Amino acid sequence: MRKLALSIVFVLTSLVMNAQVAKIITSVNEAGDVGRFELDCSKRFPVLAKGLKYTITRHEFKGADLKNTYHVMLVMDGFFTDALNSNMTISAVFSDGTAVTEQETIETDGYFDGACTLKLASPPVLGLTLDLKQVIINTGTKQVVYTITPEKSKEFKTNLQNVVNAK
Repeated sequence: MRKLALSIVFVLTSLVMNAQVAKIITSVNEAGDVGRFELDCSKRFPVLAKGLKYTITRHEFKGADLKNTYHVMLVMDGFFTDALNSNMTISAVFSDGTAVTEQETIETDGYFDGACTLKLASPPVLGLTLDLKQVIINTGTKQVVYTITPEKSKEFKTNLQNVVNAK
């Protein structure tokens, strides 16, 4: 009986530790007109798929027209290419087939180090209402498709909702 109880406690503890809902870090610039809300990745980045980590940032601009911008920074483990000054496309595909696409220029030194940023709409309705199914990175010479599990999609939506609601 004691072994069963310890086993249950161990399983529950590991589930809680593996949950990747991150805290939100809040900061304001010196002028006080731009607030920044981002996932706390000081211990580890949340994971979308094997080899694909992310963080979410919201910038809130104060003034006559209060406006927010949302960015998802993607970090791909072991994804290097040497396509000098070429463009790459980053796409997030949602459950209804809708894709959010961003195009970036690969670093001027010619080596893509695996980090890129995807800008989301303000407010990020797609990310909050639909499940994220895939992230596709295409450098022209190399394409990688990351398939997102329902559990990771749920964690992403929860983290995104927390960034949206941060004050």
